[in-house]
Amino acid sequence: MLSQESLQQIDREIAKYPSDQRQSAVMAALRIAQVEKGWLPKEVIGFVADYIGMPPIAAYEVASFYNMYDLKPVGRHKITVCTNLPCALSGGVHAADYLKLKLGIDFNETTADGKFTLKEGECMGACGDAPVLLHNNHTMCSWMTTEKIDQMLADLEDK
Repeated sequence: MLSQESLQQIDREIAKYPSDQRQSAVMAALRIAQVEKGWLPKEVIGFVADYIGMPPIAAYEVASFYNMYDLKPVGRHKITVCTNLPCALSGGVHAADYLKLKLGIDFNETTADGKFTLKEGECMGACGDAPVLLHNNHTMCSWMTTEKIDQMLADLEDK
């Protein structure tokens, strides 16, 4: 269900823990699976759970609790906007509204071409860099003015 490369990455994560605590690698294993698959169908979550030796429902509880895991398909570029109070006071809501306008979608929606999904996120720990966006759970974008958002979208359009 996952590539050999992903399984090797998961094995490296499992090796960080004592042999009787393999399940401690669940968050990393789910992240690796999501990077490969683009999202986490229940079958993939179950596979990861079996692979690391935990009940599938326990792995699903982790995947459904944290907002970095996608339980339904998302666009090629998932943009998460922090709208917690510090970011909201420093332009986070404006950045979100601007993205909604530019992309023609609301939070938890994907553009018709499947390129972009817009999400509202919890604190990303970069309040001093507000407003902040997170691209595909891996790239933090700080001090996002409308000009910087336009440039980011233009750069992502070709990818």
